[in-house]
Amino acid sequence: MDYVLSLLGPLAQGAAVTLKLFAITLALAVPLGLALALARVSRWGLLSGLVNGYIWLMRGTPLMLQMLFIYFALPFVPVIGVRLPDFPAAMVAFALNYAAYFAEIFRAGIQSIDRGQYEAAKVLGMTYGQTMRRIVLPQMVRRILPPMSNETITLVKDTSLIYVLALNDLLRAARGIVQRDFTTTPFIVAAAFYLVMTLVLTWVFQRLEQRYARHDA
Repeated sequence: MDYVLSLLGPLAQGAAVTLKLFAITLALAVPLGLALALARVSRWGLLSGLVNGYIWLMRGTPLMLQMLFIYFALPFVPVIGVRLPDFPAAMVAFALNYAAYFAEIFRAGIQSIDRGQYEAAKVLGMTYGQTMRRIVLPQMVRRILPPMSNETITLVKDTSLIYVLALNDLLRAARGIVQRDFTTTPFIVAAAFYLVMTLVLTWVFQRLEQRYARHDA
């Protein structure tokens, strides 16, 4: 028991890095994903096509590959030629990748709204922007909560990929202790950390779903 308690400090430090990446990714990917979704469903064919290509690229290639490209290959790309530090590189890769996934969730939510509501809003004199803001997006939020919950929980687990950039996240911290002490106990404790994080997220999304259900009743 004393050994397990001694692990909490170093693993908590690793968990802080994990949570930091998680929070920054959400803060960047959610608004970017919404912007991509709105562009995806727009009437501008060129813009919609470009966004569709971006989403296809980001969803069709591994997140780890994207992260390694941004960290190692970006400095050699003409015009850009900038080497990002390890954490910003991971942050950019995660934000760009998850924005593509969130965009598809948002797009599906937007397109699930009956077209008659758009027409009714137009009759009332609302602009497209007002229709989206006042009618479509509020309904979309309620409908996308289950897939957003799944994707957000996946994000928590995907943060473990940053070990390839030698960032001292929760998994890397546990792995270092395992190699030092020759015991798998740190992995078990790290798993408990991940389970607590996903449990909290599950509870938050369940509360949100219940709140919207009461509002509809």
